[in-house]
Amino acid sequence: MLNESSTIAAISTAKGVGGIGVVRVSGKRALEIAKNICKVELSPRKVEFTSFKDKKNVTLDQGIVIYFPSPSSFTGEDIVEFQGHGGPIVVSTLIQTCVEMGAKMARPGEFSERAFLNDKMDLVQLEGVADLIASASEQAAKSALG
Repeated sequence: MLNESSTIAAISTAKGVGGIGVVRVSGKRALEIAKNICKVELSPRKVEFTSFKDKKNVTLDQGIVIYFPSPSSFTGEDIVEFQGHGGPIVVSTLIQTCVEMGAKMARPGEFSERAFLNDKMDLVQLEGVADLIASASEQAAKSALG
């Protein structure tokens, strides 16, 4: 397992306006951060509809939250996903709240890097994910899947 003490957060959906915005948090403090934002008990892989609140208990948005405990997650660490409305202000406010509660902004590719370092993916799988994300045609997407 990766000896990484930091908890990371990032916007997982494309930038811009969308119906849904996803913020992902990974690391030892992910569940604690989620409980502080949602004020609910989270069960592994169980979807909860709730309000997302900042440090002052002001509601930022409503949406769903899902907890994926380690080691059975993409990164091999605890992961929490917040799925709310996709407006840029809503998503950026939620990510800023995660940072204020102890996460750091993830570097590009850091979730995948942690998956690799925690033996959740090998280099071929990692390259396949990058190819799938970047695929510009149906054939390219099929090739990336293998």
